[in-house]
Amino acid sequence: MARTRVLIMGAAGRDFHNFNVAFRNNPSVDVVAFTATQIPGIGGRRYPPELAGPLYPQGIPVYDEKDLLHLIRDERIEQVIFAYSDVPHEYVMHRASAVLAAGANFVLMGLNATLVKSVRPVISTGAVRTGSGKSQTTRQIAAIVKDMGLRLAVIRHPMPYGDLARQSVQRFATYADLDAHDCTIEEREEYEPHLDQGHLVFAGVDYEAVLRAAEAEADVILWDGGNNDLPFYASDLHIVVADPHRPGHEMRYHPGEANVRMADVVVINKIDTADYASVRTVRENVRQLNPGAIILDGASPLFVDNPDAIRGKRVLVIEDGPTLTHGEMAYGAGIMAAQRFGAAEIVDPRPFAVGSIRDVYAKYPNTGPLLPAMGYGSAQIAELEATVNASDVDLVIAATPIDLRRVIQVRLPLERVRYELQIIGAPTLADIVTARLRSRITTNA
Repeated sequence: MARTRVLIMGAAGRDFHNFNVAFRNNPSVDVVAFTATQIPGIGGRRYPPELAGPLYPQGIPVYDEKDLLHLIRDERIEQVIFAYSDVPHEYVMHRASAVLAAGANFVLMGLNATLVKSVRPVISTGAVRTGSGKSQTTRQIAAIVKDMGLRLAVIRHPMPYGDLARQSVQRFATYADLDAHDCTIEEREEYEPHLDQGHLVFAGVDYEAVLRAAEAEADVILWDGGNNDLPFYASDLHIVVADPHRPGHEMRYHPGEANVRMADVVVINKIDTADYASVRTVRENVRQLNPGAIILDGASPLFVDNPDAIRGKRVLVIEDGPTLTHGEMAYGAGIMAAQRFGAAEIVDPRPFAVGSIRDVYAKYPNTGPLLPAMGYGSAQIAELEATVNASDVDLVIAATPIDLRRVIQVRLPLERVRYELQIIGAPTLADIVTARLRSRITTNA
């Protein structure tokens, strides 16, 4: 029987997972290629044979998505799988239209085809968009589980930007582990806050193998989703974070809408800084999409070690990179801190940008007068450092989840901005999480 010729469109995350669980050992399918987008420098690689399995002894090539239509024609592709996140519904259908016009089928894979089951209780977190506040929500859930006296393993959505075979299964318990795995700034932003709380973190490429490794050391698995992607694991409690600074996005972005529709709990975050009409819009949309979901109100208060240091200063604001790029936010906690604590001027860093940092502004022209903390490799980290140190300012405000001074040498004074989730009213996340875990543990006892 002829094998169906398949191409998977991705961004070095969901695409590899879908391949591993649905196609790797499927003799009726021939995955000819991956395409890659969103992340700089991830095209031109090869999914290694160690991960691709015996049906693919040479591995599978990864091309830039701009080559998609040529690949469909030249490689006689019959089916294209769309497998990345945080894009408007219209964007997905434009890609679908191009694929259909080229003669191939366009497929979105459902949860039943991609979820892996765990022998442990699983709590999953997701979001409507990148930058909604999922990370601080995950940290609060982790603290709740730990307070119950249960062993926790956090499994983070993949960010495999290096040697894929070496990154098959990764375990992080200390900062030294981050260095050993050559973690990018984006990876450190997700892992370090968990390590600071004493939580064990797993990540990698082969997420069934990652899960089995985590199960051996944990009573509870916490899935920490990336972007607005769907979970990789079947969960006992799915918690999704919505952002009233972007009202309506809960109905307009893929797969964020699916996340809302499948959620057990939706946290409407940042109500302390959003206007009432926007909060109401999000609440009404969530109710329309998922009438059975529990809706919680959340705030993300800012914490600055020395707010007086900001007053009257000309400042450079550094924000989380993905939130500003494919998250499409033109501001974040750093801008709000600069305004709240009386900065004299927020200096536009674009005149000082070098190399790939300058390219980021060209690709995302709606980015405001701030600096995305981009660091997908050593070269880009060096260019970020050069951009920061070339800036003509009095003070740097860094609103990334990590202390950037661990990664780059900042010659200017720097103030960090941090934010944590606060649930307003009852029930709380603690009420919901403890009840669900006790129910699951009692049922399995």
